[in-house]
Amino acid sequence: MKKVFGVLLVVLFFVGCEQKITPADVAKINGYWEIEKVVLEDGNEKQYGMNESFDYFKIDKNNLGIRKKVMPQLDGTFLVNDTFENVKIRFTDGQTFLDYNTPYTKWSEEIITLTDKELVVLNAEKKEYHYKKTGPINLDDYGKKTK
Repeated sequence: MKKVFGVLLVVLFFVGCEQKITPADVAKINGYWEIEKVVLEDGNEKQYGMNESFDYFKIDKNNLGIRKKVMPQLDGTFLVNDTFENVKIRFTDGQTFLDYNTPYTKWSEEIITLTDKELVVLNAEKKEYHYKKTGPINLDDYGKKTK
């Protein structure tokens, strides 16, 4: 009986610690995100070192916006093109989703974690993508970071 109670207590602890993402949290997604790792369904991880591209999100107060890939340059600028995905934030049954839409396809990812510095999303293939907030790189000014 003690084991059942202990297991139940641990389960309740983890459920209670689950992050609830609110509409007020959506603004935190705006900006540049660099992928750190991908956790596969079987628990294996793929670590990423230096990335050639970042994901840039811009979501408005109506929970609509875009995601596009940008390539940071050493002078603090980004190389960009005209390719982007339309994004809509959807709140359903206590979960929060990024719904993507392009002329060719549609898909969704569940937001697991969203803070000022961390973003974790889960896709349909049960892969968790872990991102960290980042910004421009500027090595032209003797290594000083761009503000």
